[in-house]
Amino acid sequence: MEITEYIASLSEEGRLLAAAAEQAGPGASVPTCPGWQIRRLLRHTGMVHRWAAGFITEGYTTPHPDGGEPDLDGDELLDWFRAGHRHLVRSLEAAPADLECWTFMPAPSPLAFWSRRQLNETTVHRVDAESALGGPLTTVGADRAADGIDELLTGFHGRPKSRVRSSVPRTLRVRAVDTDAVWTVRISDAPPQTVRTAVPGGADGGDGADGGPGTQGGGERADCELSGTAEGLYLTLWNRLPLAAVTLRGDRSVARLWTDNSAVTW
Repeated sequence: MEITEYIASLSEEGRLLAAAAEQAGPGASVPTCPGWQIRRLLRHTGMVHRWAAGFITEGYTTPHPDGGEPDLDGDELLDWFRAGHRHLVRSLEAAPADLECWTFMPAPSPLAFWSRRQLNETTVHRVDAESALGGPLTTVGADRAADGIDELLTGFHGRPKSRVRSSVPRTLRVRAVDTDAVWTVRISDAPPQTVRTAVPGGADGGDGADGGPGTQGGGERADCELSGTAEGLYLTLWNRLPLAAVTLRGDRSVARLWTDNSAVTW
């Protein structure tokens, strides 16, 4: 995706999040974040938006603390969230292509990193806000969802902080049937290693002879495969949808290894 696409999508996701939060009300429970209410979701996401904007506008080249979550509620909290979101979007729009500032995952540039990271941050929390309403979720396009899976698997879980570990090496395959994207995640006692390959036309690619996950493109056999739409996989891997939302083949314990240990922090 282009940086302009990230920023435009971020702008829309923030508006959708605020609209859902306003409709649900500050005291509504957030099913996808057990123990959270909408007010906490707004405080957290608004804090992250302001924290990220600081790196962009101030050019901090080392980690910088966030400003904390405000003691706001109701309409005042919604106004605060919307103002911070607008500030983040405008800061990204105004930033130079050669922006220099701190980042915490590999990216083509700091501007690309913060645009992508804040889009996925806001999208996931928009899903949280909409989950409080109990209705359908706003769709995430296949290409954008696949890009978000890339960030999660190769970015967040390529870092030493990842808790997805196994004393016995395991392989998890993630296959987006509506794109050509396939990810092979090798899990061991070290940080996961993920390789993205492609199957033209998003073809199945599994041999299916034994009902297991099969191989992809003549490569290694996976212990477990998750397949589905890119959107379904994106939200499942972020633990916003249950494993039942995608198709699971092979050893379910490998998928549980992911869902039980994949929560991330920056």
